[in-house]
Amino acid sequence: MNPPSGGAGDAPEPVIEPQTRADVREERVLLDRALGGWRGMIDSGTPTAVFVIAYLVTGNQLSISVWCALGAGAAIALWRVVRRESLQQIAAGLIGVGISAFVASRTQTGEGYFIPGLLQNIGYGVAVLVSILIGWPLIGVIVGFLTGQGVSWRADKQLRRVYSAASWIWVGLFSLRIAVQGPLYLAGWVGPLGFAKIIMGVPLFVAAGYFTYLVLRPTFAARRAAADDTPPGPPDADTPPEQASG
Repeated sequence: MNPPSGGAGDAPEPVIEPQTRADVREERVLLDRALGGWRGMIDSGTPTAVFVIAYLVTGNQLSISVWCALGAGAAIALWRVVRRESLQQIAAGLIGVGISAFVASRTQTGEGYFIPGLLQNIGYGVAVLVSILIGWPLIGVIVGFLTGQGVSWRADKQLRRVYSAASWIWVGLFSLRIAVQGPLYLAGWVGPLGFAKIIMGVPLFVAAGYFTYLVLRPTFAARRAAADDTPPGPPDADTPPEQASG
């Protein structure tokens, strides 16, 4: 998560990311990033909403709707540049809108705008499911990367089990999106499809992050409590008595 930035008159945005490695709580890293994802809701949700509104208002005029979505994406990107925010985030938002607009123009259908998102959810869902089946639950990989612990968790059977349980939450998330949005796409219902995409975007991601936190919290809380209760070991034999006594 990138630190907030803005002009001199802007109120500082809250930063929930831990400031030091010692403050990291493994069970919270995904939730923290989900709660900090409101920018993603604006970047992805606004062009989609503009596309759907333009599509319905203009009587299914695809070309106008696509350009309206691209204009909304460009306006958001310009605002991000003015605020000197992450160029990576800006590029990702523009690329996503651009791909959706391109597919819609090629398919010549309003529902074509949502094909990239559907394929993305299928890909993510399959990736998380496969990671569970092969013993490398993706939530463990992500948490290990974000906390700097790598894949050391794989040596712990309990952690593998709890990370697998948490990963099933995300399989459910992506499956639910496909189950709801897939039939809407096949039916060609652009309005309901756009509404479902927005509602099932960042809000559902935040919910999944929270449930992941609930699954992981008992295990890590118990481990920290056990570590705090562990008495210090005896001094090394080579340690001088005065140094051992402090």
